[in-house]
Amino acid sequence: MKYLFSFSVLILSIVSALAATRQIDPIPVHETFKIQSAQVGESRTINVWLPEGYLDRRDSLPVMYMADGGLKEDFPHIANTFSTLIKEKKIPAFILVGIENTQRRRDLTGPTEVATDKKIAPVVGGSGKFRSFINEELIPEINKRYRTTNTKGILGESLSGLFVMETFFLTPEMFDYYIAFDPSLWWNDHYLVKTAKEHLAKFPVAKKNVWFAGSGTEDIFTFTRELSAILTKENHPGIRWTYSDEPGEQHSTIFRATKEKALIWAFSEMQ
Repeated sequence: MKYLFSFSVLILSIVSALAATRQIDPIPVHETFKIQSAQVGESRTINVWLPEGYLDRRDSLPVMYMADGGLKEDFPHIANTFSTLIKEKKIPAFILVGIENTQRRRDLTGPTEVATDKKIAPVVGGSGKFRSFINEELIPEINKRYRTTNTKGILGESLSGLFVMETFFLTPEMFDYYIAFDPSLWWNDHYLVKTAKEHLAKFPVAKKNVWFAGSGTEDIFTFTRELSAILTKENHPGIRWTYSDEPGEQHSTIFRATKEKALIWAFSEMQ
């Protein structure tokens, strides 16, 4: 019980640390709209970054989705990173779609049987509805508003990384690319890791790409390394993956330290 309690204490301290150390990034030119969601029962703010020259080109582009996508969250930093890497021809052109948070811990966590997990917020376990919002409401709206291909991905850090990995295991057909920085795999007594083999046995044949990283935070790397070992042993032919073990990074630094290598690796086959 003491060990499980440390997980909840950890996530609360991490959020505080991230808020204190978050760097201010210039807000790039972008578009913003609101979408009324029946799935989550509220209006959601969506930020969209388009690569330079989008209006002058006629081709359709793949899309990267992200939670923590508000202008005061991670959207500006990732949009600016995309812009730089595209200009340097290190990754292909992508559209970036950021979903601004309302109740972050509700949307990004799955159900849990662990009492201490439930103490991190008044409401948790809403990831299924949030995923349905993205799949059934947001993606069709983005496809209607912009010139998009069928190729799409999702990225996130911490609890957003947990959501990325949960989506990868539960609904792998939803995206082609999954990128998770320090995912909170400890959630629900590391349920996703404990059931990974079961989910992999049902995985689709179509190739999926997953990149995930673990910092030197013990409650994180314990499970990211375990998942890496499972993926190595199972060796699923439809999964192209890599694990970036980053013991020198902290939970609050790993996102900025590894985001470029994650994107370059993920999209190298598209160049």
